[in-house]
Amino acid sequence: MSTQTQSATGTDLVRQVVVLIGSLVAIAAAFVGSGATGGEDQTSVGDGALAADATLVAPGGPAFSIWSVIYTGLLAYAVWQALPAQRADARQRRIGWLVLLSMLLNAAWITVVQLGLLGLSVPVIVLLLVTLVALLLRLERVPARGLVDTVVTDGTMGLYLGWVSVATVANVAAVLTSAGYTELVLGPEVWTVLVLAVAAAVGVGLAVATRGRLAIGAAMTWGLAWIAIARATGELESTVAAVAAGVAAAVVLVATVHARVRRR
Repeated sequence: MSTQTQSATGTDLVRQVVVLIGSLVAIAAAFVGSGATGGEDQTSVGDGALAADATLVAPGGPAFSIWSVIYTGLLAYAVWQALPAQRADARQRRIGWLVLLSMLLNAAWITVVQLGLLGLSVPVIVLLLVTLVALLLRLERVPARGLVDTVVTDGTMGLYLGWVSVATVANVAAVLTSAGYTELVLGPEVWTVLVLAVAAAVGVGLAVATRGRLAIGAAMTWGLAWIAIARATGELESTVAAVAAGVAAAVVLVATVHARVRRR
């Protein structure tokens, strides 16, 4: 069923243009954050606070390759939504501004980290996470109109949300560790298990709320699995953390598949 319910307006055109510009801003910020322009990459700032061995819930380095897929998807989405056929689309009207906000918050997070403002990175990434949750819930209310819409919109935003869910956990832990809060009464391994249990619960909640969107579950499983790999084989080894992350990854995967089967 078509979601072209009204004629295109000037606001629709503005939305298309600024979303396209927003994608370029996000990609440019990522380019800077990678260290390609001569500065520090994200894992080196703050004395390595965001490195793969900085905390027990830091994903292994290869996990971050998912950003290449996400940024490619964001650019593809931005170009596709800018086509005249999408100008008055009700689905794009629902999510376009939230997609723009998410890309600007993404760029803002990279900026504050590059400036060494690690404490400020937490509220920024939390706001990004909330924005993406709101975005995906809106997508649930209006079905995709074909394969391209499903891949570039639902697929990209699902991966985006799933990965940011894991990244938020890692970000908060990195900031606390950098500030010297390494024990917090219970000890690092106990807190790691508790935090990963919360991450798994979030994954289950997202699976239920979005009726098993595979992209979300895949990205969260990917991130949690790389935490397990990093703790089992990296410089900061912890059998407890590795097992907890592995279990969390399995729980999210099973919950997503189960919700998907029920959806069908």
